[in-house]
Amino acid sequence: MKLVGISGSLVGWKTHVAINKVLAAAKAVDSDVKTEMIDLKDYDVEFVRGTPLAYYNEDTFNVINKILAADFLVIGTPIYQASISGALKNLLDHFPVDAFKNKVTGIVSTGAVEKHFLVSEYQLKPILSYLKGLVPAYNVFIHNDSFDDENEIIDEEVTERIDKFAEELIRLQQNIS
Repeated sequence: MKLVGISGSLVGWKTHVAINKVLAAAKAVDSDVKTEMIDLKDYDVEFVRGTPLAYYNEDTFNVINKILAADFLVIGTPIYQASISGALKNLLDHFPVDAFKNKVTGIVSTGAVEKHFLVSEYQLKPILSYLKGLVPAYNVFIHNDSFDDENEIIDEEVTERIDKFAEELIRLQQNIS
């Protein structure tokens, strides 16, 4: 099984660190799981124009196809202005309606306001469901206070939640594969 992590931030490192932590936790649960990180800051994903994928640049084409080829996904976003990142929303707009059928699509979000944990539930979850992704009941929100000055996660409770989340992602995907 291949798990692809998507960091939907174009600035900062908290979401990237969080997704990497989930990928590492997944490998700890099942060493046969192959993982790959797609950090949107490393790619020039073009804005959606409504044209076929072949008309977009190489980065856009490659990122979309890597995600489509994955068995399951963990999608991360920082919360900006009580919303998911524009870069992530643009990426998701590239996919056809059934792109995530038979794929577990886990959610990790980071933010500075406690109530922003609801953004994943009310904005990202409906988008992933529309794309036919199987969204676990459990997702992970990480408050900015859970990171140190080097953007490492220092909150042990968060690390425990990530470990449980990774296990749930793997078990759910195994059950639908």
